This record gives sequence, structure tokens and C-alpha cells, in this order.
Amino acid sequence: MNELPLAGYTVLDLTLARAGPSAVRLLTDWGANVIRIEPPVSGEGITGSRDTPDYQNLHRNKRGLTINLKSTEGLALFMKLAGQADIIVENFRKDVKHRLGVDYESVKTVNPAIIYASISGFGQEGPYSERPGVDQIVQGTSGLMSITGEPGQGPMRVGIAISDTTAGMFLGQGILLALLHREKTGEGQWVHTSLLEAMLCKLDFQGARYTMNGEVPGQEGNNHPYMSPMGVFDTSDGKINLAASSDKMFKAVVHALGEPALAEDERFSTHGGRLKHRHKLWKLINEETRKKSTKDLVEMMKNEAGCPCGPIYSIGEAFEDEHAKSLRMTRVAHHDRLGDINLIRSPINMTAFQRRDEFDRPGPDAGQHSEEILIEMGLTTGEIETLRVKGVITFNNPQGD
Repeated sequence: MNELPLAGYTVLDLTLARAGPSAVRLLTDWGANVIRIEPPVSGEGITGSRDTPDYQNLHRNKRGLTINLKSTEGLALFMKLAGQADIIVENFRKDVKHRLGVDYESVKTVNPAIIYASISGFGQEGPYSERPGVDQIVQGTSGLMSITGEPGQGPMRVGIAISDTTAGMFLGQGILLALLHREKTGEGQWVHTSLLEAMLCKLDFQGARYTMNGEVPGQEGNNHPYMSPMGVFDTSDGKINLAASSDKMFKAVVHALGEPALAEDERFSTHGGRLKHRHKLWKLINEETRKKSTKDLVEMMKNEAGCPCGPIYSIGEAFEDEHAKSLRMTRVAHHDRLGDINLIRSPINMTAFQRRDEFDRPGPDAGQHSEEILIEMGLTTGEIETLRVKGVITFNNPQGD
């Protein structure tokens, strides 16, 4: 089996919440040696939150180290680690990393080749750069909530932490670009993005409608802004998504539904007409789709019309669908307290790397691997014990690694 593409790279993970860990997850899933650094904890330091699906899915494949970065010895220890690392990822508020002394300029003095990656709510400069930002705040500030939901019903948040995960994906891409740059030049650099930048980019064509034409998009509910018929339709036992965006597909759909005259109706014979009269068109098509089952309609559209169509699943139904199962989107992690847990794999498939059935390890407890990591760094057992006694580090090894 080929060595994973990021094997040999060491990542110091200072991230909290979701956006930063989403970036680090890309690196650890593809072989990077990720060390999750957290503040020391008293006692066992095991909280119920570490056993949740959310924590385990965000932090699988990492090892845990605790360091008190507020102490002189802790900062020195971190800088020793930084000197040996390839990548540092953080999502502190702007002032925190400078106050702790772990900002890019400080780290660069001990490792000029470091790739230092940051996520913030609103960016590293500008009038909002000091503000804290979380996903829902940025969903509103970016304009996303203004185009989500049914018309006239007020703004609606998207059902996932989309600005967090999007910013994480973009930062992960930025880190990989910086690695390519370093391979060519030997130079490290600071890579950063923010939840707001990520979401303004993610608006895509909706954003470009404004930047190019001054058009302010509004809520369309389940309808596409300028494709018709494209949206949610009733069936005899549920609902489907149907997307007949071209003239050819529209004709095929109405023929399959037994209403070929709709294709000749002057209101619907052109793209512009279908968009102008889309509410009437939706009602006419919906009268036909509600006569048939979801399964029959999906098969009909696939075989007779060649038109994109699909059921609207719950999360459970989505993962239990036969095609989703064939994609093997889950992978097992072995956890001493929880047993074998199924987590969601990276969606990237590469022909040079065989798809694996197991993660290397579950999400770590705080300080779970402190001793082994520090020994790898070259510290003696005496030095490690001194740091432990001073409270600079803590040990916690509940899983017996």
C-alpha cells in the first residue's frame, strides 16, 4: 500500500470549535502527523463532550498533548515543537495568538519554513477583525440567511455549520498550496482565511448576480432562482426533487408524465416563459407527480426522461441508501470507552491509495499522548517529569495507548 501523501509532515493543531478542526481533518485523514495541543487539565480531564459524535468526527487520527502556553516553560516547549513542525493551524481571536506569543512572526523566528495557517470570523484586518465570529453570526452577515427559506417567512439558517466547514475546506486547500510553494522555493508563509471570506465566496452565482449586475437575490424556497421546473414536487407517498432545466429535459419530463401538451404551451415553450410562469407550471406538474410514488417517479425520470430526480431523505435514510452504502462513506475507529465507532471519511478518492476500512485512532483525550510525543521530540523522562510537576503539561491516558 502506498504511503499517504501527507505522511512525514507534522502539524501542530491549536484549533478550537469547528472551522479550524475541519481544516486539520483534511491533513490528518491523508497521513499527516497531527498533534492536538490543548491547555492542561486537572484530574482526569475526561468530559462527556469527548465521547460525542461531533468531537470524534472532528478530531479522529490525532494525538493529544497538553501545554500551558501562558507559562514561560510552556511557550518554550511549544517553540521547540514549532521548530520541528511543518504546519501550525490556529483559530484564536486575533489578539490571543499575539498575547500568547504564538503568532506567525514569533514562530517564524524559530522556523522560517513553517506554514502557519489561521481561521478567524472576519479576517485578520479590517474594522471587524477584532470581533468574535461563529457560524450562525456569519451566516447572517454574509447574506446567506437572506436567500435561505421560503419567501416572506424571514431569514433562515442553513441546517449545517456551513461557514465553519467551508472556511475549513478553503484553509485546507491553502495549506496544500503553501506546501507546493515551499517544495519549489523552500519558503514558509502565513495562510489565512475567515468564515466571512469563505461564505462570500460560497455565495457563488448568487453573489455574482450582485457584484456584476447589482441584483440583490431573495428567498426562493425550494425553487431554483432562474431554472424552471426545478424544485420540490409532491408524490403519492412523499416528495421528490426534480430538475428539468433544459428544453430537451422539459419536453422529456412532460411526455413521461403524460402531459406532452405542456411542451407546446406558449407560456412554457421557452426558458424565459417557464421562468415567468413557473408558479403555474409547478402546479400543473405537481398535479401529475402527486399521482405516482416517489420510487416510480425516480425510475420514470431516470429511464424515460433522462432527467435528474431524487427522493428527499432524512439523514438516516441518506446513509442507509444502497448507493451511499456502496460508496462506503463511513470508517471504523476503535475507542476504548465507546467501542468501535463509525465516523465519516474524507470524500476524496485517489486511485494511488487503497480505500481503508479503519481510522488510525479515535479523537484523543486531553494530554493522552503527551509523554510519547515529548519523548519523540528528544526530551528525557526527567525533563518531562519536571514539566509535569510544574503544571506545564499533564498526562491522561485513559485508552491505554
